[in-house]
Amino acid sequence: MKRDKIRSNHEIRSLELRVISETGENLGVISTREALRRAQDVGLDLIEISPNANPPVARIGDFGKYAYEEAKKQKIAKSKSHTVEIKSVQVRIGTGEHDLELKAKKVSEWVSEGNRVKIELFLPGRSKYLDPKFLEERLARILSLVTAPHKVSERPQKGPKGLSIVIEKA
Repeated sequence: MKRDKIRSNHEIRSLELRVISETGENLGVISTREALRRAQDVGLDLIEISPNANPPVARIGDFGKYAYEEAKKQKIAKSKSHTVEIKSVQVRIGTGEHDLELKAKKVSEWVSEGNRVKIELFLPGRSKYLDPKFLEERLARILSLVTAPHKVSERPQKGPKGLSIVIEKA
């Protein structure tokens, strides 16, 4: 169940709740009516914290303050998460040394940023049937030019366009 809205007070559907008081004390499992009455006596709201628990957990407290703190937690968690992209570089068997150096420099930048990089050795036509050791030497040639510390996360794999390998930050 996706929770876009935090339920509070009369929006809570359960008959019984495990209630936590405003001071953090566990009041135990009580009926929703009793929990609402206790919250209103103190002048606060009944907030459903964990609707999927059995029985659901609710807390007596200020709803506005709780919603603000939850939004703040989510914002911090979102800012700390880093998505790892898979960048791609394509080389051919006959790619010149200078071009390989330029591509390796770009690969080094991406790896040092924390991205994974897929290096594809493009094999047109009959070159797909060349000796596998020769093809792996060609891949090793560009890997030797990558200056950033890296490790091979996926071994060389043969695909429809040729050979590919995935590297990431060591």
